Amino acid sequence: MIEAAAGLLAREGREAVTTRAVAAAAGVQPPAIYRHFDDMDGLLDAVAEHGYARFLEAKQASSAPDDPVEDLRAGWDLAVEFGLANPALYAMMYGEPRRGTDSAAFRTGMEILLGRIRRLAAAGRLRVAEPLAAALVHATARGAVLTWLSLPEDGRDPALLTAMREAMVTAVTTESPAVQDPGPAGAARALRAVLPQQTALSEAEQHLLGEWLDRLSR
Repeated sequence: MIEAAAGLLAREGREAVTTRAVAAAAGVQPPAIYRHFDDMDGLLDAVAEHGYARFLEAKQASSAPDDPVEDLRAGWDLAVEFGLANPALYAMMYGEPRRGTDSAAFRTGMEILLGRIRRLAAAGRLRVAEPLAAALVHATARGAVLTWLSLPEDGRDPALLTAMREAMVTAVTTESPAVQDPGPAGAARALRAVLPQQTALSEAEQHLLGEWLDRLSR
């Protein structure tokens, strides 16, 4: 049923995903849908989860560039490419603010993004705190796709996507390692990124140091 709904969504758009159409495509009677899902919103949540899982497959299949800034660009490009290749699914996944954001696949995807951000921090290349960096990356990729999809086809200039990506990179990263700067913020971000890997501090000491580093990195 999820595959049937996802197929209808891809071929005909959100309005085509009705109980009767999904049942016919899945070869079941309409009441069968409600034995598995509370309502159509429940089915659409499952379709969104399906979409996130497909996205994760693409993310995990891609090899990461050695340069953490290039890795950030590659991850952003991958997110945007998925959206452009799956417009109806992406609009359903991201056009409604909260749909699917508590799914296991979404959380795993955010962990992959946070891993990219942490690589930047460990290299001393992160300009802002990790949570803000992750939010900026996610928001710009999401905004780029939804803006692109809202434009008429003859008004879609690829330069828009490149400009948005580079604006994100400028906002999130430094041109050279921040740890070379005499100020404490860059060094604090770099140390904060590798703090979970240390074994010399107790749990309480690590927690306290993490709080201090978070303050210094702002």
